[in-house]
Amino acid sequence: MGLMKEFKEFAMRGNVIDLAVGVIIGGAFGKIVNSIVTDIVMPPIGVLIGGVKFGDLKHVLVSAVMDDDGKTVLKPEVSVNYGNFIQTVLEFLIIAFSIFMVIKAMNRMSNLRKKQESEAAPAPEPLPTKEEILLTEIRDLLKNK
Repeated sequence: MGLMKEFKEFAMRGNVIDLAVGVIIGGAFGKIVNSIVTDIVMPPIGVLIGGVKFGDLKHVLVSAVMDDDGKTVLKPEVSVNYGNFIQTVLEFLIIAFSIFMVIKAMNRMSNLRKKQESEAAPAPEPLPTKEEILLTEIRDLLKNK
């Protein structure tokens, strides 16, 4: 049971739970960005480049070999699917830009908070201790003699 207890302590630490939440939210965010790119960004770009569906853009290296009836594929085609690559790069750029903007906003808020804290009224000087007062009096008496 020692191993299970250690695992439970590890799994219940705040850092592990925060990481799990981040991974789950990141996965959901990735799906949202994928939908934005696939369903909103790429169709207008496809229209601009001649009505082509972006995922269909490819360069065929070797054509498919079909059976005599034309329905059965004996050897599939070999192609470079650069449309999918471009779409994936756009998804990455959107995610990277979104993360950049979130971090930039967090840094701005952090700097603003630090600025407000530094502009706050400076703490009053602490009152001198009894020893300091006594030493000051002795110094002044010695000066006057």
